[in-house]
Amino acid sequence: MTTQTNMTDGRMEPQLALAVKRAQADTILDRLTTTLVVNAAVSLSAVLLSSINRGVTGSSLVWLLITMVTIAGRFLFARMLVQRQLPHLKPVLTLRVMVLGAFVSGLAWAALPFTLPGFEPLGVDGGIYILMCGMGTGAVLLGTGHAVTALAFAFPVHLSVIVSLLMDTSAGGRLLALNVLALTFVLYKSGVKGENIVIGNITAQLRATALASSLSQANADIMRANERLEILANGDPLTGLANRAAFNASLTEGIDNARNRREELALLILDLDRFKTINDTFGHSAGDDLLYQASGRLREAVGGRGVIARLGGDEFAIIIGGPRAGDDARSLAETILARGREPFVIQGRPVMSGVSIGIAIAPEHADTATDLFVSADMALYRAKDEGRGLWREFDHSLKDQAERRRRIEEDLPAALKAGDVRPWFQPQLDLAENRVVGFEALVRWRHAELGMIPPPEIVTAAHALNLSEALTETITATACRLLSDLPGLGLPEATVAVNISPREFELYSVADTLDRVTRAHGIDPGLFEIEITEEAIIDTLVAGEQLKHIERSGYKLAVDDFGAGHSSLAYLVSLKVDRLKLDRRFVEGIETSRQNQEIVGALAGLGRALSMDIVAEGVERAEEADTLRDLGCPAGQGYYFARPMPAEMIATWLEARALTPAA
Repeated sequence: MTTQTNMTDGRMEPQLALAVKRAQADTILDRLTTTLVVNAAVSLSAVLLSSINRGVTGSSLVWLLITMVTIAGRFLFARMLVQRQLPHLKPVLTLRVMVLGAFVSGLAWAALPFTLPGFEPLGVDGGIYILMCGMGTGAVLLGTGHAVTALAFAFPVHLSVIVSLLMDTSAGGRLLALNVLALTFVLYKSGVKGENIVIGNITAQLRATALASSLSQANADIMRANERLEILANGDPLTGLANRAAFNASLTEGIDNARNRREELALLILDLDRFKTINDTFGHSAGDDLLYQASGRLREAVGGRGVIARLGGDEFAIIIGGPRAGDDARSLAETILARGREPFVIQGRPVMSGVSIGIAIAPEHADTATDLFVSADMALYRAKDEGRGLWREFDHSLKDQAERRRRIEEDLPAALKAGDVRPWFQPQLDLAENRVVGFEALVRWRHAELGMIPPPEIVTAAHALNLSEALTETITATACRLLSDLPGLGLPEATVAVNISPREFELYSVADTLDRVTRAHGIDPGLFEIEITEEAIIDTLVAGEQLKHIERSGYKLAVDDFGAGHSSLAYLVSLKVDRLKLDRRFVEGIETSRQNQEIVGALAGLGRALSMDIVAEGVERAEEADTLRDLGCPAGQGYYFARPMPAEMIATWLEARALTPAA
């Protein structure tokens, strides 16, 4: 039994209180049959007693019938409660039904003195009082398990005796009424005290039972923990592969053997792509299933050529030795990547995951276990950074990159706090009217020693430090302040766009963050544009619900670098995308490229048909702008119009350009 046994601020814990109610309900029901039999017998005796001097009267028979009906009703209700297991499932309701039944019986008994013709309380009918007071007293003594039920019967009976005695004007009647009142008070105190004693006994018993159960459970847990420790000492319990401790020993031994034999030793470190998303979406059991299936594929690919280990989470490692270990590792990586592109079947559904791999070879890249692991991990990081689903081999330039990455990650939190990381804004122009219709926020950070940090490195560092949401909040807040200033610059309908990477949808609720910041600045969501990549559009598993939330909140939705991926027209329509931003590859040299002209013209027509704005990115020359305008492309953005600039320079730029404000 797992009943909680603690007391908080003098009040019983809810689970313990419920267990006590169950015990009280069981006690009342156990005694109910005896109580009802006694009640019926005494009721019959009361009628016989009343008939000694006045004979059997119709009113006494009616009273007896009503009393018997109430007794039968209480019995039937009790049977129904037991059959439906309500004393266990709903003990409070059961006790309320018992209280109501006792009260109805008490009212029936209370009516007796008033139903007998010529009732003489201080004369021949005094025996009736003895029966009535005895019934009330007996109910309290037998009902110590739940005082409310007992008193619900006794109070109406004693009140009837008191009232009927007071109706007799004699001093003796008043004196007896006072005594019955005193008896009633004593019975009340006795019933409450008795119930407290019973509850104390029940509570002590429940605590003892819970303690015994807890000790038994603790012993079982210890036994299971010992068994698990034995398993963990030798392997990973989920996949059956070697665990990290066994891997470390194998790697150190493998390097020593390779050195002694003058052979190579290759280390592959693997990460499952999108594991966190699958785990969060389908549940931990699905994540475990994915890991188990992935381990099976690794066994098939490696065969008996090496040691496979699960290092933790979704990270695996493979050690391969031999004179051609490097070549074997590269070939194995290709095989694993090919198998990784095949869908896994999770909960009866095909799910794409993929794998990224980093390779390091001893002694070429490192000659100790620690250095070899670090080298393979650097190579894995590059594979993931370059798009995932790849394998990369360590080269010594990665150490410089790792040091640069470490420095960026080390300095980013302070830079964010100091406001050194902030967005600059690049204008977007209507090509036909040469007027500003919007701005795109582009993150910028001038590092004191490293100079300007490219946006992808800023975003990657924020992701590694769990600062992605803070970075989005910083950019969004600055964009909101610009939107507040634009009406004063003659651009009341100009929009501001903020880029959101697909990875961010996995880390936090982007939609909630945008809502919180824009509401705090009082910004119309219709002027705030969210730019996402085609990857986020098609990966509904990660971003689908949040994109729907963004749409419902009223933000504009734009697809950045359109044409660089594989967007589905159905997804574009279903998500109500407001703007497509054409990838730079369609703009570069468009004045001489027939193919690009046809593509842009078709997309411009598609935009008009679907009520989507089209913005050409990367416009750098007048010839490109003119050709885009002639093809019907509505808007453009690029260095030809303006480079990104801080928000405080926009007013000066507008004056210098003398642009017509957006209508």
